Amino acid sequence: MKTLMLAAGFAAICAAAVPVAVWAADNEAGVPLTPTEAAGAWTISSEGQDLCTLTLNASHGVKSQAACNSALPGAPTSWQPTSDGVELMGADGKQIMAFHRWSNSLFVSHRHSGEDVQLRRGA
Repeated sequence: MKTLMLAAGFAAICAAAVPVAVWAADNEAGVPLTPTEAAGAWTISSEGQDLCTLTLNASHGVKSQAACNSALPGAPTSWQPTSDGVELMGADGKQIMAFHRWSNSLFVSHRHSGEDVQLRRGA
């Protein structure tokens, strides 16, 4: 009986530790995007639909698919970190869209229309 109680206690401790470990691995909400983190493919999506893919590079450049030109308010050519995320910039240096960091690999832009646009790691 004592062994069973010890095993149950150990299992409860392990189960309680899992959410803490998961939370600790995803602690980047509200933090600017760094050049090293930015490098690679990112997907733009909205209302559950993937719209296009961007490739960000560490020197703040952006390569976008033609589909992004209609999915975003303009064609992004560069990016820069903000105090809590990242913003995409056009060839004229003006902001196209800003995204707030929600996690290590997810950034969200809240639109006035009520539609959220997401930028997430991966193609």
